[in-house]
Amino acid sequence: HVQLGESGGGSVQEGGSLALSCVVSGVTSTADTSNAYCFAWFRQFPGKAREGVAAIDGYGEVTYIDSVKGRFTISQHNDKNTLNLQMHSLKPEDTAMYTCAAVRAVSDHCYIGSWSLGANTYTYWGQGTQVTVS
Repeated sequence: HVQLGESGGGSVQEGGSLALSCVVSGVTSTADTSNAYCFAWFRQFPGKAREGVAAIDGYGEVTYIDSVKGRFTISQHNDKNTLNLQMHSLKPEDTAMYTCAAVRAVSDHCYIGSWSLGANTYTYWGQGTQVTVS
């Protein structure tokens, strides 16, 4: 059973930086499944639907929502058990609950696509960590 747990949220002044981490457990990586999962970071503003921020596929390809390009970087440790989101030049409009998500591709080969920042794509979700920029 895949479980995700975020950390690293907090309060920061405009222009500052934060690094979020998501520990992934329950994923058994073998030679046949090492590229099976896609991961993403979402954020949710009060009263709004979740918004996909960044995603990474089983091969390390990434995609971002336009508003964070050049400021946020998504990455994984080599063992793919930790997902990171480095956030720089933070703005008040980045204030939200940030959540990591994962999905295993049916084919065991997960690729970036038009679906990568859609909440409906993902099966597993963390509890979220609050980011506040003032």
